[in-house]
Amino acid sequence: MNPTERRWSVEESVFVKAPADRVYAAVADVRSMARWSPECVAVRGVAAGPARTGARFVGFNRKGPFFWFTGCRVTRAEPGVDFAFRVSSFGLPVALWGYRLAPEADGTRVTEYWRDLRTGRYGKVTQAMGRIFTGTRPEVRHLANEAGMRATLERLRRELESR
Repeated sequence: MNPTERRWSVEESVFVKAPADRVYAAVADVRSMARWSPECVAVRGVAAGPARTGARFVGFNRKGPFFWFTGCRVTRAEPGVDFAFRVSSFGLPVALWGYRLAPEADGTRVTEYWRDLRTGRYGKVTQAMGRIFTGTRPEVRHLANEAGMRATLERLRRELESR
């Protein structure tokens, strides 16, 4: 596949030497995301600890000179298995982000996944907003997300394995 060919979903995974319940507690505590993500700088509007299905929060992000915020809602909160949230901007769907957990012999396989939801009736509007706010063209957003996922997962792994 051509790396600049638009992809609508990507995922990355890493093995973490920690039990699935501990990994889940970390990724479901969305306020911690700013420690791991290269784009997320803060999360507000949700209490510390694992967020539950339906919980809403605001993510604040930065990439170089670009700064933007998104509205998020937890869509799946299955301890030890899966945690996901939908991202929107001004009420329009942008993406689905999540973490699947699979216990393995000495730890957990953590897969971070992203699906672009900028489709349908308002797809062009949210694609244009994404380019304006983030400085990233929609056809290469998956490349930025893959790199960000690798960084996020590596930082998460290091933090959990150092405890």
